[in-house]
Amino acid sequence: MVRPANAIDFWRGFALVTIFINHIPGIYFERFTHRNVSLSDSAELFVFLAGWALRLAVGKPEDPLPTGQLVARLGGRALKIYAAQLLIISIAIAMLAVASKLLANPLLLEWHNAAAVFYNPVDAHIGLVLLTHQLGYFDILPLYVVLMLVAPLIALLHRNAPHWLLPISLAIYFSTLVFEITVPSWPIEGQWFFNPLAWQLIFVLGFVLARERGPSAFVRRHIGLIRIVCVPIVLLTALIVWNNWLPDPTRMPEPRLLFVNAKTFLSPMRVLQFLALAAVFSATYPYIEAIARPLTGYLSMLGRNSLEVFCVGSLLSLGGQIVRFAYGASVAGDAVIVVVGVVLLGVTAWLSEWRERTRRRA
Repeated sequence: MVRPANAIDFWRGFALVTIFINHIPGIYFERFTHRNVSLSDSAELFVFLAGWALRLAVGKPEDPLPTGQLVARLGGRALKIYAAQLLIISIAIAMLAVASKLLANPLLLEWHNAAAVFYNPVDAHIGLVLLTHQLGYFDILPLYVVLMLVAPLIALLHRNAPHWLLPISLAIYFSTLVFEITVPSWPIEGQWFFNPLAWQLIFVLGFVLARERGPSAFVRRHIGLIRIVCVPIVLLTALIVWNNWLPDPTRMPEPRLLFVNAKTFLSPMRVLQFLALAAVFSATYPYIEAIARPLTGYLSMLGRNSLEVFCVGSLLSLGGQIVRFAYGASVAGDAVIVVVGVVLLGVTAWLSEWRERTRRRA
């Protein structure tokens, strides 16, 4: 039985498609994604909805999962994501190697922080396994692994001391920004592109706002007024981004990360703008479903199978980059890449659901 479309799966599918497009730098159609008029982008939406899904996975308040079963379920999910990361990284490295040989261009071996894998393979492969070495555009799943590893703590803290969950998350978040705490990479000196100490906040916010009580209850009671307040925020930030009116980071007071637009640290302006964007556009789903039911069904199918679709989408994005590098960029070529990519994402989701249906019948 096919699950019906719903808003959470739809927006997760929307995030997956836009991530696929935005991970092909310079492609014509990236100018139509919302990151061009938004401080936040689909990464925030993806992580926020992961937190929301966690709340649905830990059981209802009146019938919670036993602690052992909860830890096993979330630990198994973290292990699955970790295995998926190792698999797609291995395939991506092979794609770069094959492209380098076919195109006789060794510069491809240096794309997206991959040089260490080919020129310092011992240390780099240890780093890949430890998640301390990450390729560009393949760095969100390591964040997801960390979040799922701490997910049992989040769920148990919510179960035993729900009023402390958000304050503790905020304390970790602001401490990270004020003291500029980073998660170092190795063997290449640097830091994780998605700092889990900061990005845990958007994950926890998704979890908290999916609850039946607490801040989420207040939001649901006053959602109409909240949307009215958020509309000018969304419009103003769209103008700021469109006209590049963002403040000069060198002129910001300390602690600087509280005032700049820093994706790595998920700066406050990104969090606030994302919440405003989510509040406003969450109202549009019923209308989208009413006028474009095939679209909501398709994107919801992608969202229901987010891990598989994300992995395939990441590899398709890299494939699109290589194709554009080899044959040049054109609007027609970019259209073919996007259409083929989105269709293959749908095939991936359909195959995942077909496999699950077959397993259940067996």
